Amino acid sequence: MILLMPRLMARSKRMPIPPQLQDFALTPRHLSLLALLLYDESATIKELAAQLQIASTTVSLMVGDLSRQGILERRDDERDRRRTIVTIADAHRAAIEGWLAAGADAWRTVFAPMSPAERALVIGALLAYERESMILTRQPD
Repeated sequence: MILLMPRLMARSKRMPIPPQLQDFALTPRHLSLLALLLYDESATIKELAAQLQIASTTVSLMVGDLSRQGILERRDDERDRRRTIVTIADAHRAAIEGWLAAGADAWRTVFAPMSPAERALVIGALLAYERESMILTRQPD
């Protein structure tokens, strides 16, 4: 795992950004946000923050930046005008789908022969690693 994890992270950072998105200064942090919106179709800032496990203000700043660039669209929730629904702009959906498809396809291929219990074990191990690495790398106050 010590040898594998850095290779996996480096590979994900080298995923080429599609030409139609290269002028938008997208970074790896945008990848998770876009992936959530791609697979969930739409979400509120609060929902995105919970799924990404980051502050709502951080998500709001990212969404604002991507909205100004035309990558994301924001609209008021018809049922609750205080909530804002975020979606990927139709003009960029195909490019984002193509960008993220290779990673999604790789996970589908890996998980396909596994039982639900085996998939849960893999995901559980990765989550446990994430928790432990956060604890071990926490800086003292």
